[in-house]
Amino acid sequence: MAKGALGRYVGVAMFLLLPAFAAQGQYATPAMHGMTVAARPPVSDAHLDSLIAQLSLAEKLELLGGVDGMYTRAVPRIGLRRLKMSDGPLGVASWGPSTAYAGGVMLAATWDPALAERLGASIGRDARARGVDLLLGPGVNIARQPQNGRNFEYFGEDPWLASRLTVGYVTGVQRQGVLATIKHYAANNVETDRHDVDVVVDERTLRELYLPAFEAAVHEAHVGAVMDSYNRINGEHATQHSHLNLDILKREWGFDGLLMSDWRATYDGVAAAKGGLDLEMPSALVMKADTLQPAVERGTVSLAAIDDKVRRLLRTAERVGALRREASTPSVTPLDDASARQVALDVAREGIVLLKNRGDVLPLTAARVKTIAVIGPNAWPAVPTGGGSAQFTPFRATSFLEGIGAAAGSQVRVLYTKGLPDPLDVMQGTRFDPIDGSATGRRGLRMQRFDNTDWTGTPVAVADVRVADQWVGEQWSRRRAPSTSIRWEGKYTPQVSGAYLVLAGAGDDDSYTLYVDDRPVIVQPKHDGQALADTVLQLTAGETIHLRLDYVQRSDRVRAGFGIIPVDSLVTEEAKRIAAHADAVVVCAGFNGDYESEGFDRTFGLPWGQDVLIKSIAAVNSRTIISLTAGGGVDMAPWIDAVPAVLHTWYAGQEGGTALGEILFGIRAPEGKLPVTLDRAWSDNPVHAHDVPVWDSTAGMPRLVYAESLMVGYRYYTTAHRAPLFPFGFGLSYTTFAMTQLHAPSRVSAQALAQHGLDVQVDVANTGRRAGAEVVQLYVGAPSTHVTRPAKELKAFQKVRLQSGERRRVTLHLTDRSFAYYDVSTHAWRVEPGRYTLFMGNASDKTPLDVKVDVTE
Repeated sequence: MAKGALGRYVGVAMFLLLPAFAAQGQYATPAMHGMTVAARPPVSDAHLDSLIAQLSLAEKLELLGGVDGMYTRAVPRIGLRRLKMSDGPLGVASWGPSTAYAGGVMLAATWDPALAERLGASIGRDARARGVDLLLGPGVNIARQPQNGRNFEYFGEDPWLASRLTVGYVTGVQRQGVLATIKHYAANNVETDRHDVDVVVDERTLRELYLPAFEAAVHEAHVGAVMDSYNRINGEHATQHSHLNLDILKREWGFDGLLMSDWRATYDGVAAAKGGLDLEMPSALVMKADTLQPAVERGTVSLAAIDDKVRRLLRTAERVGALRREASTPSVTPLDDASARQVALDVAREGIVLLKNRGDVLPLTAARVKTIAVIGPNAWPAVPTGGGSAQFTPFRATSFLEGIGAAAGSQVRVLYTKGLPDPLDVMQGTRFDPIDGSATGRRGLRMQRFDNTDWTGTPVAVADVRVADQWVGEQWSRRRAPSTSIRWEGKYTPQVSGAYLVLAGAGDDDSYTLYVDDRPVIVQPKHDGQALADTVLQLTAGETIHLRLDYVQRSDRVRAGFGIIPVDSLVTEEAKRIAAHADAVVVCAGFNGDYESEGFDRTFGLPWGQDVLIKSIAAVNSRTIISLTAGGGVDMAPWIDAVPAVLHTWYAGQEGGTALGEILFGIRAPEGKLPVTLDRAWSDNPVHAHDVPVWDSTAGMPRLVYAESLMVGYRYYTTAHRAPLFPFGFGLSYTTFAMTQLHAPSRVSAQALAQHGLDVQVDVANTGRRAGAEVVQLYVGAPSTHVTRPAKELKAFQKVRLQSGERRRVTLHLTDRSFAYYDVSTHAWRVEPGRYTLFMGNASDKTPLDVKVDVTE
């Protein structure tokens, strides 16, 4: 959805203000839900048709648009009440505080479909407690590149892993009498220009990478609803894409539920109605009666198509008990449920990935650590989620600082400081000199306001201002047509020579360019949302530079600012002092909802100042441990060799602090495995050459070509025989494991494979001194054929918990689909006869066991 991130410093556009009703007390009674979706007796299409026959065309068309932000419309005379929705997928986000669970990428890092089902069931119960019928989650798009602002919501880079987590999550939700909504269909893998971008992707890549999680949700979990995405796919917007919506989703896959738009993602009402969209949200903006009724009367849109949309809505209503009264009494469910908190904690515990542990610096012990310093912008307060529609307020959230303190106990002193200044401090602390001597003191910027968007003509206002006065944070915007441009000019004279960090930012989709001596150094184009931007300049003491910020205001308030600070002054003296004094340091770095969010894509590098912070702390304390909050990979090159330990904590939900503290002090062993590949450098990634949309003047739209095809993440690295920084599937533990005795049939016919599948067995042993969990990963390598295939692809996995010295035989099942590729000539899945290799191990690049299997005709 298009809610955007509610940030301290950067405002992001709010397309829709939703009512949020905070709970008054501990319990709420839902308006319905007596049975689970699975247990509810199905209603016949004949009965639904009888209801449709009672509706006029005007009533039918009215049902095709939402109302009041998060509802469908009611028709009381046929017994239809309105359906209530809620943002997700990290919790019930739209109706006051709720339990905040870990992001989807952290759930994927657990490699635990059973836990995904527990989490789905818990969110389903949370939704029931608030009277919610449809949860707008899970998000199941593939992590094509690390910068995607919504990767933290999704299940990683691999379609098989994502599909297993999707099925578990959806099944859990729907067993609570709430329907899940998988999103965003399809190929919604960037946020930049998301309303306009045309994703150009070939059919095979779409089928093999970007659609399997959606397909599994429909075929296996019988998901109740699907949400179309904002973007175009091969020239057509998703909400009017008849091939995706009608040919594949509804006909080929047999989806009989409700297909809705993302919020304000419908662009042509008639095309959407013909292209399979059933419900426009949050209201009928383009797929509305005065557009569709003439189209129906002309025969452009068939009445049968309208009836099918209404039938799907009624069927959805029936599945959640909104079409007929339930005989049973509605249950009373806690809004703040202790069992939900336990699920949130379990996901955080299982999902934290230990990436590096040089010299076994972890786990920490009270015997070796008497004083620990916790430093960094993400140490406190808690950062449970990224930004956008997935962001909301939990009843409580344990910060990393609090969790570390609780795990350390009374024998360990815990010191804390943020370590970096706030952006406003940088702006207020920058002395800009006047450009013409008219300004005095710190009021050193000349502001000119123009009644156009290109800074031409005579300015309508001129004033001397402080840049900090222009910086406004934590504001929602009311959009209006762009009509104003502003220019700020001033001078800056450095006192010492060296590196200086220049920081700039604006709000909403306002655009700007910051010039130094007429050279652009930071360029922010217009697009949905943004985060603070920075660059480093080498300046000479006493040599004055001229600065100019050209800014286009598109929102109702001015939100722009910039500042300069010597890099050597970024890290506070307090941080260096307590780091030097401590026996160990935990630097809590990474992103938050201001920097990683729906609506825009983040940087590969950490937010401003954090690389400097980590290097400065590591220079004074050799036992510096990094806790990294992010939805995927980041640039670790500036500091990875300087620190002994790194943990990826993703967005860990409200219990992330508790989980991190337990792992740091050895109360729990880490067991997370990477659901994404972490690149050494962004230039190593196969997507880097075509990672942002490029304007196509002929087509009149920005285009994003998936030129890497199937070679995303580990598929590329294993095929190209290149080593990433940390491979897909990787994760350290406090114990060790060994796999032996790999067994599989040496030969199987394609017919037997289709009918019965194939079982693969391996022995797994815990060879270390403490209990732990390992993930057995089975990859399939295809023979050389007339089509290009990755060297290996994940096709089965299982998490195994073992005590020290325990050994267990694990059986993994493969099907014909495990060996198939999508044949574009026949538009079908095909298993080609030949010799396949089965690779077994615990990471995509660590598969020491392999066996050959011949597939015959």
